[in-house]
Amino acid sequence: MTRKRYQGEINDKERSKQKLIKAVGTVLKNKGYTGLTATNIAKAAGLSRRLITVYFSSVDELVETYVRNKDFWLAASGNAAEMIAANKGEDTKKIIEYLLQNQIDNFYDNPEMQKLILWEISKTTKIMYEVCEEREHLGSKVFELTDKELQGRNIDIRAVTALLVAGIYYMVLHAKSTDTTFCEIDINQPEGMQRIKNAISLILENTYKN
Repeated sequence: MTRKRYQGEINDKERSKQKLIKAVGTVLKNKGYTGLTATNIAKAAGLSRRLITVYFSSVDELVETYVRNKDFWLAASGNAAEMIAANKGEDTKKIIEYLLQNQIDNFYDNPEMQKLILWEISKTTKIMYEVCEEREHLGSKVFELTDKELQGRNIDIRAVTALLVAGIYYMVLHAKSTDTTFCEIDINQPEGMQRIKNAISLILENTYKN
């Protein structure tokens, strides 16, 4: 009978790595991207800061691992990938509307993603550049379909979508940071959130009617 190899050290290493990765999210949520230091991350993980360079070589590599593992934009897109694969260049409004409605819910409920967006617009980093590129890749797949459906029509769906996405980000960040209304709408209340969702649907409906 083959003796089972002792896995204690390997398991301890993996547990410590996962604690450090999870700690990045904790620090990001509580202190923002400026708080992502080796000291803060190690303290949140309850581990020695030395282990960061042992397991990840640098804080940047650790943060990059955290961002990639979370896959925020895949979660925010919901079932959009399947909808895109099944679409033949027809009724693309349905896909965009689904993506935007899902995005506002996901972004509102995810404080870590909110901090990442603030990081993205506040500082140029390799990590956030690559994250943005991945997000744009998903958008490109949608726009390939809209180009087929809207060919010959004077509709700039990219510009419309850009304004809607930017509006979602700003309204959520504004509501979460100031807890005040914006244009007399409070999306911290269900009625206010629904008004914004209705507006998204209406804008897309009118855009596609052009």
